[in-house]
Amino acid sequence: MPQRTSLADADCSIAQALDVVGDWWTLLIVRDTARGVHRFDALQRELDVSRKVLTERLRLLVDAGVLHREPYQDRPVRYEYRLTPRGRALLPVLIALQDWGDTWVLGEGETMATTTEASQEAARVRALKGTRLPELLLPGNDGRLRDPVAGTPYTVLYCFPSAYATRDAYPPGWAGIPGASGCTLESCTYRDQLAEFTAAGATVHGVSVQRPDEQRAFAEKERLRFPLLSDADLALTAALRLPTFRAAGVSRLKRLTLVVDRERTIHEVLYPITDIGASVREALEAVRRGAA
Repeated sequence: MPQRTSLADADCSIAQALDVVGDWWTLLIVRDTARGVHRFDALQRELDVSRKVLTERLRLLVDAGVLHREPYQDRPVRYEYRLTPRGRALLPVLIALQDWGDTWVLGEGETMATTTEASQEAARVRALKGTRLPELLLPGNDGRLRDPVAGTPYTVLYCFPSAYATRDAYPPGWAGIPGASGCTLESCTYRDQLAEFTAAGATVHGVSVQRPDEQRAFAEKERLRFPLLSDADLALTAALRLPTFRAAGVSRLKRLTLVVDRERTIHEVLYPITDIGASVREALEAVRRGAA
């Protein structure tokens, strides 16, 4: 490997950060550990990288406090690599890079809360079907930490950009962002059809990147009878590489729906969503097909 030029003494925090995560392998390792890939051989398969390069990058990230090693086998000793709090603080950086790539590399530079049916972004999201949602906890609007996947046969996770109790809380220009409007309609449609989802064996969870107190005010105003989960730290977004857009300086989830079974396998992905009422009906039908 070529000799690295250390930037650690530079009088710039950007340079110092790049001294830790300054090549693509290190950020891709962070990406994959956030997705639930923790073991050396699994990381090597995912990244298609040599053992030598992976060993070097893992050592660098452990030494920098981004990853820590946890033994999972005694003879011989083998380790899993997991993100530390310092490492999880890099998740917004990954999401910002993904958002920039979706908007400016794969897209046309337009701020959107949706995408086109034929886009590479849509293909990436729909490829989640058949994959497994990693174990994690998100704060709910009731203040409790919750697993996004419930103990019922199916969980419907509808991800929405943002919904507020008052109109003046929305970011400036919100209505002009394609796909952003309709979050209240979506939540209320799930509320009104909740009994049908329950009868079919499904729990409904709404997910946005809003703070729990903002979600709580909205849920109380609209009398929602299911939890809203806050992904303000972008743990779920990074784990599944969910698409985002920027509004008022905040990365927000684009509108999409996942139907997940109790073993955490994603059975259905609805994205992009152009008709909110139809998407709720489609999610219900997916649950019923699975139950049948």
